[in-house]
Amino acid sequence: MKQPHVKRVRDLVDGVLLLDKPVGLSSNDALIKAKRVLNAKKAGHTGTLDPFATGLLPLCFGEATKFSQDLLEADKTYETTVHLGISTNTGDTEGEAIATRDVHVTRAQIEAVLAQFRGPIMQVPPMYSALKRDGKAYYEYAREGITLEREARPVTIYTLEFVAYEAPFLKLLVTCSKGTYIRVLGEDIGNALGCGAHLNALRRIQVGALTVDGMVTLETLQANAAPLSMLAPVDALLSSFPAVQLTDELAKRFLNGQRLALGKEDVAVPEQQGRVRVYHGAALLGTAILQEFSILAPERLIAFKPA
Repeated sequence: MKQPHVKRVRDLVDGVLLLDKPVGLSSNDALIKAKRVLNAKKAGHTGTLDPFATGLLPLCFGEATKFSQDLLEADKTYETTVHLGISTNTGDTEGEAIATRDVHVTRAQIEAVLAQFRGPIMQVPPMYSALKRDGKAYYEYAREGITLEREARPVTIYTLEFVAYEAPFLKLLVTCSKGTYIRVLGEDIGNALGCGAHLNALRRIQVGALTVDGMVTLETLQANAAPLSMLAPVDALLSSFPAVQLTDELAKRFLNGQRLALGKEDVAVPEQQGRVRVYHGAALLGTAILQEFSILAPERLIAFKPA
């Protein structure tokens, strides 16, 4: 007799896992594997890494998912290797070579070209991307042999540093705004050098204020007898924001969604207006916007009630 299917009971897990994503795994597949190990009920990632890319993939669990949008908007830093002389249809090692050219470039020529891509630039999104048109991802059109017209979008390259050049491999360090495609940047640099290019390797080393410090692999997570101990607290996502500490009574009012006039209270108030993280003792209550006249307006609240 066939046994009835028993639905797995997931745990309420809160925190952030700084995952070192391996080559060959999609961001979503990495999330599913980590979620299974932690037996977590709710989880999400903070911006995809292509399967061929490695490095920092912050995974949010439980209450941390409320703040994942901040990392989607955050600047990111990458180490990348550009293979000059060969262009592929995907802009990386996963695609097929579509053009091969000789490479005769000097360090001076490379530096001159890199200077063209620093600061605000316009970038055309690649066909092999998850962007959608009419409900269908670009990469689905690309796999059908269809190329769509794409409008260039503004992005900012804050840092574009020459690291090393051992022909035909050019190593770079890039810090960029959200929405930047490093694959496209590599292709554009290759085209500007007159030889074409694709990305040979890509590793993300920073997302907002989060760095590779404390990063763990899936293998390490799976081998740990207490995998929950590898999670960073929810407020690891918010470390760049000033902190506001509330009294018992103010904390209760804050969690009820009330705006607070902190100028009338015995509370230390940051000098700058803007987003802040709010605490009652050691407990994170959520985020708020500190407005003019020291008005604290609740933004995203943690599902927590102080004792």
